Amino acid sequence: MSAQKHVLKHAGDVEGSEGLRMDEQKAEQIIDALNTDLAATYVLYHQLRKHHWNVEGAEFRDLHLFLGDAAENAEAFADELAERAQALGGVPHASMTTLEAESPVEPEDEDVYDIRTSLANDLEMYGDIIETLREHVDLAQNLGDHATAEILRENLVQVEEDAHHVEHYLEGDTLVTADTME
Repeated sequence: MSAQKHVLKHAGDVEGSEGLRMDEQKAEQIIDALNTDLAATYVLYHQLRKHHWNVEGAEFRDLHLFLGDAAENAEAFADELAERAQALGGVPHASMTTLEAESPVEPEDEDVYDIRTSLANDLEMYGDIIETLREHVDLAQNLGDHATAEILRENLVQVEEDAHHVEHYLEGDTLVTADTME
């Protein structure tokens, strides 16, 4: 890594966007919200990947594929959030330390759990993220940033859809029987 540093923009700085006609105060509020969503989405992404890697059992294939797709959805959403924050004149969170510290959701620990526990943890995280996204849609709309509101709204549909699939996986109707089922 180069020892020479020339910082173009410090984390936390907001310039607003002349091209997007967004004043600095409004941009700062929206960028804070976007960075919160970005941090939460990356925590979700890593937890989904963990479950994708560790899922076992008779329903392995379907769950493995679903969790991989859900993680890809989260990764794509994180990219949109970061690009929008940058377009509004901000600096998107990027370090793992900052992402974890700024996330409103807590990641699961390093242990591997049965898939029902893992999915229940995912569903809880999805629910928290959904609530925050709804608040941020309203914030962006109220500040007159209809484009950010639309980006969040479109992704909220996907987040809710993925959460709904997790809900279905947790239903009791299954051909698989195990000692751990209630």
